[in-house]
Amino acid sequence: MNLPNKLTVARIIATPIFLAAMLAEIIPFRFTIALVLFVLASLTDLLDGKIARGRGLVTDFGKFLDPIADKMLTTAALLGFMIILPSDALRVQITVITFITLFREFLVASLRLVAVSSSSKKVIPANIWGKLKTVTQMVSIILGLFAYSVKEIFTLSAEVFGIALIVFLAVSWISAALCTISGLIYLKESKEFIDSSK
Repeated sequence: MNLPNKLTVARIIATPIFLAAMLAEIIPFRFTIALVLFVLASLTDLLDGKIARGRGLVTDFGKFLDPIADKMLTTAALLGFMIILPSDALRVQITVITFITLFREFLVASLRLVAVSSSSKKVIPANIWGKLKTVTQMVSIILGLFAYSVKEIFTLSAEVFGIALIVFLAVSWISAALCTISGLIYLKESKEFIDSSK
């Protein structure tokens, strides 16, 4: 296994550790720990692609596994926010965003499986919209975790914390819009592999 793929696998392994840190109330400064873990895991996403392209180490395995690792990490964070957000109104919003995200991810994963199982064995790589979606998701999650981290370390008024969560949700809604756009593009690009008669 080459270095980019090892970084991708490391991101997958880090995901349950990150979620445990985010939700485990017995851990001191759990949100700060979760923030650090998420940032480090997100950096592996940046590094594995650069290394793979720069060193000519792009593989079908990497093209297939890298977006799955991203989905695992960001979905884990969204599920965590569904639990920790302080009000029903906020939890409803993040639940809808999570639904949109998961709907898109299952759709894209299914299309990629159909494509790779076809006679052409084509692996559909992430498009620019999918990459923008992932970056926006990661930025929104970092913003949300940062707000919780600052709150647990310093005294943060309810008003300031509320504003921080509004910003987090606003960016999350942008990521949901990008989810929809990138999903529709994947659907269009996979049209040749969809045959309902088989």
